[in-house]
Amino acid sequence: MWWIYALLSALFAALTAIFAKIGIKGVDTDLATAIRTVIILVLAWMLVFFKGSQNSIGSLTKTNWIFLILSGCATGFSWICYFKALQLGEVSQVAPVDKLSVALAIILAAVFLGETITIKTGIAAGLIISGTFLMIFWK
Repeated sequence: MWWIYALLSALFAALTAIFAKIGIKGVDTDLATAIRTVIILVLAWMLVFFKGSQNSIGSLTKTNWIFLILSGCATGFSWICYFKALQLGEVSQVAPVDKLSVALAIILAAVFLGETITIKTGIAAGLIISGTFLMIFWK
């Protein structure tokens, strides 16, 4: 079941790139990121209240808070850089390079979370890294 959500995430990420490229034309990318963030904030809280999840906010630990805040900061910096890259480059170049995050996540998960990198995962990460360098440096 996880893979259905992962594929939907990929679809929405692709749509994000297309919609953003059109939406940031002639707009300051930081302003565009702020607008996008407000929309996400509203949608996320609507989902929390719809599901009734707001009642469990008190059960979050200090560790939960610290790492959710760090994750939010990383997301914000990612979006700021992504929008600027989209404004300066082509979606067909920026989006694939942005997906280097997949290979980086695999490596960081092994280093910090102790996850195992299988042969299949290692080859896939290597191909992503190779493809990223082709996108950047092959003219």
